[in-house]
Formats: sequence, structure tokens, C-alpha cells
Amino acid sequence: MKKILFITSSRIGDAVISCGILERLRLEHPEARFTIACGAVAEGVFARFPALERLIVFEKRRFSLHWLWLWRQVAGQIWDLVVDVRSSGISLFLAARRRVIIKGGRRPGRRYQQLGAALGYEPAPLPVTWTAPADDAKAAALLGDGPVIALAPTANWDGKIWPPERFVAVFEALAAALPGARAAIFGGPGADEARRAAPVLAAIPGAVDLVGKLSLPEAAACLRRSAIFIGNDSGLMHLAAAAGTPTLGLFGRSKASEYAPAGPRTAIAVAPGPEGEAPMTGLQVTDVLKAARTLLCA
Repeated sequence: MKKILFITSSRIGDAVISCGILERLRLEHPEARFTIACGAVAEGVFARFPALERLIVFEKRRFSLHWLWLWRQVAGQIWDLVVDVRSSGISLFLAARRRVIIKGGRRPGRRYQQLGAALGYEPAPLPVTWTAPADDAKAAALLGDGPVIALAPTANWDGKIWPPERFVAVFEALAAALPGARAAIFGGPGADEARRAAPVLAAIPGAVDLVGKLSLPEAAACLRRSAIFIGNDSGLMHLAAAAGTPTLGLFGRSKASEYAPAGPRTAIAVAPGPEGEAPMTGLQVTDVLKAARTLLCA
């Protein structure tokens, strides 16, 4: 039985992006068992991976001592393949028949394509998600039947957030053309996420509140049942695209040329101005509506 070690990201979005090459490796090596090392926040991204033997979760430590800790967890094994998405350096000191160390950090170009190219995949595989029957059952119970418009009005910092009243305006306009449409509001755990989502929840009667209430596999299952996802550049945006949901990502203070959603049906709406520096207030409701309607009709 082949043993493959996959060292990946500590952030949800980057972890999701790496799932495309991970799934391709699984399909190429159906007899292999995988050990995946990731940060604690991204643990749920890989919890349902079908060929998972061990999931190693590590937290950042002072003086980069988390890498030494991780090395101790995996050094006793001879690996058939080590794929290090983090370019951590510990891969050089592991017993491996083959190793692929992928340059990390921010650089121009789509990250999922850079990962695919490093492994010789052309075209690069799109990210995927994995869920269990229990996740799908919970999604069905929460969302029921009828079209669901998924909104993600949060992000990891305020500069990436589109004004909440504009999310409400977009929902109302789309719902008018989708009989029975309901809103589902997505967000991560914690007080900051709840604060950022609160104005949208308050303004849409009957919206399904999923902020901080789901595991990542459950969120993926809920997103898969949604007619469309509209959200700021965030881990949830990448999760929606990977789940196959028609996904519209909103950009201003981050670079769509690097982190646009990657999936079978995706689109972006970008605030006018220098890439990565444009204020989100410059992105108008009419522009987002146009992109959303085009995506729904695709």
C-alpha cells in the first residue's frame, strides 16, 4: 500500500484550492493511503477525504517550531510521495521515494494552476469538496426544497467586505425572478463573523442563519444545494466554487487575478480601480446583479 504525505495550508481558502491536485493524486493512486497535514482552521476541508489514513493538525508556534513538531510526526515513515504545498523545508529531511515541493507565498497567477503545473497536470484540476451522507442530510433538512440564494457577507478583514445593504438589494432583485427563493446567510465562527453578517440577517426576513453553525463539510453540502453563491473573497467563496455551486466572487481589496473562485461555474465582479487596492464601495449593485444573472443563465 502506497503512503503519500500531503502538507497543505493553514487557511481555508488556500486549503480548498489545494484539493484539486489532492483529488487527482487519489484517482491516480487508488491503492494509496494519505496523511494530510494542515492548520487547525482548515481541518474540516479534509475531514471527508476518501483515502485519508491520518489527519495531522498543527498550530503555528513561535520561531517556526511547528515545523519541527510536524517533522517529528512524520519522520518515522518511508513515504512513496511527499507533496509539500507550503514549501516548508521539512520535506527535504524526510525519507521519500519522490517529493514535490511547491513554491509558497503570493505570486502572480492563479494558485490552483500553479499547483497543477508543479505536478505536471495540464490543464490544472479544479478544486473539489468531499462530504458524507450525514452532511448532505443535514443540508437537506436545513434548506429544504426551492431555490436558495447563498450570501456570504463576511471576510477575514473589513476592507474586503461589500456593504451589507447591497447584499440585501441583490437578494431582493434576484428573488423577485425566482419564485420561492430564500436566502441562506453563511459565515464562520466567532463574534466578528456574527457582527459582519448581522445587518444582512436583520434585513432579510426568513433568511436561514448558518453563520458559525456548520462544520466545513456541512457548509459544502449546503452550498451544493444552493442555486447561486454571492460573497466576498473568502474561504467560503472558494468552498462554494469547489462544491460546484454557481459562484460569484466580489473583489476590490484583493486580487482576482490570483484568487478568483475556481470551479465549473464561476464569475467575478470587481470594484473599479487598481487591482487589490480598489475600495469595495465602488462596486455597484447593478454590476453584481448583471454578473449574477449571467451566471444563473449559464
